[in-house]
Amino acid sequence: MIFIDLIYYRIRKLRFLLKENHIQPIILSGGSGTRLWPLSRKSLPKQYIHFSSLDKYSPLQETQKRLLGIRNLEDPIIICNEEQRFIAAEQMREIKIHPKAIILEPTSRNTAPAVAIGALKALEKGDDPIVLILSSDHKIKDAEKFRKVIEASLPTAEKGNLVVFGVTPTRPETGYGYIEASKIVNSKNLKSVPIKSFIEKPDKKKAEVLIKDNKYLWNSGIFLCKANLIINELKIYEPKLLDLCKKSLKKSKDFDFQRLETKYFENCPNLSIDYAVMEKTKKAHVMPLNVGWSDFGNWQSLWELEEKDKNGNTIIGDVKEKNIKNCYLNSKNKLLVTIGTENLIVIQTKDATLVCNQKEAQKIKDIVQLLMLEGRSEVLSHRKVFRPWGYFNTIEKTNFWQVKEILVNPKSSLSLQKHKFRSEHWIILKGKADVQINDSKMELIEGQSTYIPVGAKHRLSNSHSMPLFLIEVQCGSYLGEDDIFRFEDNYGRNLIN
Repeated sequence: MIFIDLIYYRIRKLRFLLKENHIQPIILSGGSGTRLWPLSRKSLPKQYIHFSSLDKYSPLQETQKRLLGIRNLEDPIIICNEEQRFIAAEQMREIKIHPKAIILEPTSRNTAPAVAIGALKALEKGDDPIVLILSSDHKIKDAEKFRKVIEASLPTAEKGNLVVFGVTPTRPETGYGYIEASKIVNSKNLKSVPIKSFIEKPDKKKAEVLIKDNKYLWNSGIFLCKANLIINELKIYEPKLLDLCKKSLKKSKDFDFQRLETKYFENCPNLSIDYAVMEKTKKAHVMPLNVGWSDFGNWQSLWELEEKDKNGNTIIGDVKEKNIKNCYLNSKNKLLVTIGTENLIVIQTKDATLVCNQKEAQKIKDIVQLLMLEGRSEVLSHRKVFRPWGYFNTIEKTNFWQVKEILVNPKSSLSLQKHKFRSEHWIILKGKADVQINDSKMELIEGQSTYIPVGAKHRLSNSHSMPLFLIEVQCGSYLGEDDIFRFEDNYGRNLIN
């Protein structure tokens, strides 16, 4: 009888294992990354940037790739904003990942609405998967150990708990939130413990006190739970937010992306998931995550992660230096020379240069806010702007004319469009261009050019297998990108009414 009971128990255990929940990654990829300006900007924030020529993958790509190897892993659900949608899709294509969905936020509403949307999407097929909520802008040195920690957390999540991953502090950091565990967490045993409280980003004095107590951990912002659990907790603590997210997702329209209904989503409370749920729930546990984690939220933290020379310097790009110590120097486009400096961050792009003491790195976001109030374009985008068909790079600009370098990818086309305020002149540098101007169509080769009058309906295409490069000269009373009236478009962008 005991033998039969043992067999029955093992069969039940095997059935349980066979019914293991699939892991649904939800990658939060919105945000503007203002603390890493001028490289990170609204149109191209830090999660999409290769900060060093040695970086094979962007932070978004690394976020997905470090998951590969986790059992029962699903393709990711990615939440990003409208402006970044083609960059996110292209970067996933580069690493041969086909997201289950790329959901577009019409406006920024912090992490609670994004998590709610992701969990609702994960539940659409009727299953109740375990969702793994991840930010797209974290650095993790030990990917193998990270996967082991995730898998070790699954039983706790299966039992109906929210597992938050906490990092043992190494310094009195004021840029992170903290978790107070109910007892000391042993980072070697990979066992979670209930959470007693969450602490918002502290000042320096309080942070110095917290790191002396082994019950306090940095809040990594990564967590794991059943999809229905986070939805039920939102139903208890933020029912209005959940209802608006349901409506915005239900009304969404599909193209290559899933767009949320603006009139519902923009009314969502602007809340973090910590404030909306984690600080209130009784089901939160913390699991130690000591895998070389950092959110590299500012230039100082990125300098700490990067390789350094014997004098503590990280040097990237065209840089010449003499007698410098503990500096982070990054020049993307032109020669940068520094002599006799210490503890400096110097970032040089085509249109902006940052010089900052490392101790003041957290204050860069304040300068960015001032620049935004002044309407400075350097906050919003780089001179090089990516589009689904390629990119344009602004070479020179005044109030009445501007010159752009344009790349059109093979087998790609701009929209059929017209402009109300500007004319354009195209000069082909390399490749072959298919040009439509009103009812006229032509092919232009290297060295040839054409003129597009104000108000003319026109289209630029590359039907060939090689990239197309050209110079565009725009002239007119207004040169903004919103002076585009589209009649046809291959990428689902808004057309003329």
